[in-house]
Amino acid sequence: MSNRYDINDDNALVIDINHLTKNYVTAAGQITVLKDVNLHVRRGEMVAVMGPSGSGKSTLLFVLGLFQPPSTGEYQVAGVDVLSLSRDQQAIFRREMLGFVFQTCDLLENSTVYENLELPLIYAGVPRRERPDRIREALSMVNLDHRVHQPSNRLSGGERQRVSIARALVNEPEFILADEPTGQLDRENSLRVLEYFTKITEEARTAMVVVTHDAMTAEHCTRKCVLTDGYLNG
Repeated sequence: MSNRYDINDDNALVIDINHLTKNYVTAAGQITVLKDVNLHVRRGEMVAVMGPSGSGKSTLLFVLGLFQPPSTGEYQVAGVDVLSLSRDQQAIFRREMLGFVFQTCDLLENSTVYENLELPLIYAGVPRRERPDRIREALSMVNLDHRVHQPSNRLSGGERQRVSIARALVNEPEFILADEPTGQLDRENSLRVLEYFTKITEEARTAMVVVTHDAMTAEHCTRKCVLTDGYLNG
């Protein structure tokens, strides 16, 4: 993926979605889950996507992550028409330009923090000699570089979520998708995670889309959008 933005362009448009729809065909007929969705996210923005259950938030997340194709519409990332890419090229896109933070951390239980962060670097073909610096830099963003050799099953819930954030950062993605990232955390750890999100977007100028039901999470974002009956407002 050679079409990445110049890092000096702090206002570059990372996510550019226009007139996107998503239909499903069921036994009862066609269901339109996303309706004429437009979403534009620039570097350094953290955008919250809110809405009631069944409004299409998960579907939008799957489309953004290229796990499901839209039915119609345009989707560009860093100027690249990602819908025109082959499956193999889309897999490279996810690996090189996209980071994921999930509600459940899904860390490798019998591995260290280092090994959890090393795995995406191995898949990305990063040389072994470059991995330690990349891993420590990502962990330092979430103040966990002192835990680099700690077994993941000995971390607290808040620390596990912070490791998952560092894992999303280690490949230096253009943008991050976060799915209910504070859903299983208490208020103190939720606030800590949100502070790190703010730090990441402000300092690394990473774009972020956060799908959430939580009003406190949305308040920490630079902008809030609401999905209602498939329509995105905001």
